[in-house]
Amino acid sequence: MQNYRLLHLMHLVSPALPVGAYAYSQGQEYAVDAGWLVADGALEDWIAGILENSFAYLDLPLLKRFYCAWQAGDLVAVNYWNDYLRASRETHELLLEDEQLGVALQRLLVSLEIDGAENKCSAAPCFANLFALVGLRREIPLEDLMQGFAWSWLENQIAAATKAVPLGQTHAQKLITKLMVLIPPACDLALELPDEQLGVGLPGLSMASAKHERQYSRLFRS
Repeated sequence: MQNYRLLHLMHLVSPALPVGAYAYSQGQEYAVDAGWLVADGALEDWIAGILENSFAYLDLPLLKRFYCAWQAGDLVAVNYWNDYLRASRETHELLLEDEQLGVALQRLLVSLEIDGAENKCSAAPCFANLFALVGLRREIPLEDLMQGFAWSWLENQIAAATKAVPLGQTHAQKLITKLMVLIPPACDLALELPDEQLGVGLPGLSMASAKHERQYSRLFRS
């Protein structure tokens, strides 16, 4: 019997997945425009800081909880964590991004006949919610799914930087190679994180996202 789990994971994290993730920079565009990321190493510190101090404390551990809830068929828990993640988005832009990515992924999964994708949450489904569902249905191990989820986020941040900084392709590849080593420890942390330690906010990220909403000229939706 052939094992397609790796191929399914590659499909899921591909930038060609039609969910529109390329349209978002998560405040990075404002940070560039405001001159926050001019100094050498500033962009690397910005992305690493979000990965280690926000993504590892919210999105990744919530992905685990969604995966376990779908695995148990516990729709009450799915809704609870979906509402929790929505409430943790600190700006209108960050919430709208999560909603739109989630709805786009749901539409795709329904067309692919993924069991459970049509279930209605009490609010718009978060992206991590549906990402966990399809990972479970494709029998992708949780640890691999978490690393793929983090990789997809990191790759999108680097892709945004190539346009907003702008960042050359060679420099971009060097940076993603340097930052990808942060993914396994971030996933390890997220796997062990108890509920009471979820959700660390980053004021700089929140300010950048909020100010981006009124930025005069921009390439990205967030």
